[in-house]
Amino acid sequence: MKIPVRFVLVAALVLLWQSLSFGAAIVPGFDSTSDGRNDDGTYTSGGCFNDSPGGTCAGDPVLIGFDINFFGTTNNSVFINTNGNVTFDAPLAAFIPFPLHFALRPIVAPFFADVDTRNADSGVVTFGNGSFGGADAFGVNWIDVGYFDQHADKTNSFQLLFVNRGDTGAGNFDLIFNFDRVQWETGDGDFGDQGLGGLSARVGFTNGSGIPEETVELPGSGEPGSLIDGGPLALISHRLNSDVDGRYIFNIRDGQLSTTTVPEPTSMLLVAVAAGLLIIRRRYA
Repeated sequence: MKIPVRFVLVAALVLLWQSLSFGAAIVPGFDSTSDGRNDDGTYTSGGCFNDSPGGTCAGDPVLIGFDINFFGTTNNSVFINTNGNVTFDAPLAAFIPFPLHFALRPIVAPFFADVDTRNADSGVVTFGNGSFGGADAFGVNWIDVGYFDQHADKTNSFQLLFVNRGDTGAGNFDLIFNFDRVQWETGDGDFGDQGLGGLSARVGFTNGSGIPEETVELPGSGEPGSLIDGGPLALISHRLNSDVDGRYIFNIRDGQLSTTTVPEPTSMLLVAVAAGLLIIRRRYA
């Protein structure tokens, strides 16, 4: 059997690209407003600028542009906290590396860790409105952010999206976490060493009941080395309810989670198929 060489090469390249390409999860935009440089701040009108360790700001609620029903409570605004999370009732400034259900308050945390943007080489938190999949959306970006205490030798880039799905029912929305780079997991104050080890980051959300079963945390949360790039549960090389590596989609309908919460790894089957095609090409070319 003679297989056209051109077909084999194109198919192999496509499969390899699909299986190995990373860094495309974060959606451009959602950056019309920038926060100031701070350690444990919450966005305040005009930006939270505080140079001190543990420096907080008063914190102002930010309108997201539509209503979302989060576990039975309708919200139209959030407090944007530097430490990789948003809250609905009040700011959450200081970082304490606890499991999310310990918060005893509703919280959405794409990467709950000790973010510190005071170093000039660190990015700052940005947010704004846009669209995703043709639907209105509100997003918060933590792009190229450093870690406590004023380190930027390693940086993380991640994003939170609220996507309006009112077309399926009042208050319905999709909650999306996007990750392009996760190089650090811990701050100096949490027994970390150069951003690694210690009491590491947690990824997920909770309704604030304090009941672990009513909290979603991705596997690897709180486990040093698990979620960083190259780790066994690396956020950039897994996905959830999505065909994009680094993207985790949670469908919230009627105030409740309606989709699976077990991430899928990058499909290594595609790599195997591509390798097989290359072998066939060599044999029959």
